[in-house]
Formats: sequence, structure tokens, C-alpha cells
Amino acid sequence: MTRRFVVVAATWFGTGLSPVAPGTVGTLGAIPLYMAMARLPLWLYLAILVPFFFLSSWVAGRAQDEFGQKDPGTVVIDEVIGYLITMAGVTADWRSILAGFLLFRFFDVVKVWPARYFDRRMRNGYGVVLDDVAAGLYACAALHLLLGYL
Repeated sequence: MTRRFVVVAATWFGTGLSPVAPGTVGTLGAIPLYMAMARLPLWLYLAILVPFFFLSSWVAGRAQDEFGQKDPGTVVIDEVIGYLITMAGVTADWRSILAGFLLFRFFDVVKVWPARYFDRRMRNGYGVVLDDVAAGLYACAALHLLLGYL
């Protein structure tokens, strides 16, 4: 049961099994969860992210053991929390969802400090998730700036 949960959660219900761009597909898979959470008060939205961070880190660490490699591409639960962080405090309309998606993917690929440090130096589930948390924080700031001008 635990193995099955880890695989389903790590691959975010199979989106990470995409043969092409699993991180991008995993991020797309985060959009329905964001849309459900966007209706929550901001304090509750942020409060949910805390246990989700720890769950994601645990799942990512167990998935590394399960798949036998560091940060396997099929593990996309880290993209999910990164996208949720990106979208914190943002209205759920198509422009915001698209802009947040593009900004998060950009910062996730570029890996601005400290994301690169977490990605390369930390060999556990926290390292897998923290680089996406950093990317999500950069993308969130950029998104709020962008939306302030639109």
C-alpha cells in the first residue's frame, strides 16, 4: 500500500510517466489542485502548503529509493508544490494560470540560486523538492509583479 501511494503521489497520478517533458506535464497536472485551492482564504492556502511540503519531500525521498536514482524525471510532486507556491495569492483566471505556469517552468529549468544548490548538493527528498520551492518563490514574485502591470 505504501509503495503504491508513493508511486501514485510521486508521479502525480501518472503525469510524471509522460514520455515527453514529464516535469511540464506534472506541472499541468497541478492546475486542477490549484483551482480547487484558489477558492480558499490565503492563510488557509498557505497553511496547506506546509504539510504538503513535508509530504512531498517524504514522497520524493521514498520514490528515489523505489526508482533507484536521484531525482528521477518521473517524480513530479515537486513540480506540484512549486506551482502551488507560484500561484499563492493569485486569482484563478486563465491569464494568471498560464503566466504562472510559464514563469514556474522558466525558473524551474534555469535554477536560480539557491535552487541549483538544492538540486546538486542535497541528495534526499528535501533536495528534490527545495529546488522547486525556490523556483516557485521566484515565479510567485515575478507573477505578482507581472499581474500588477496587466
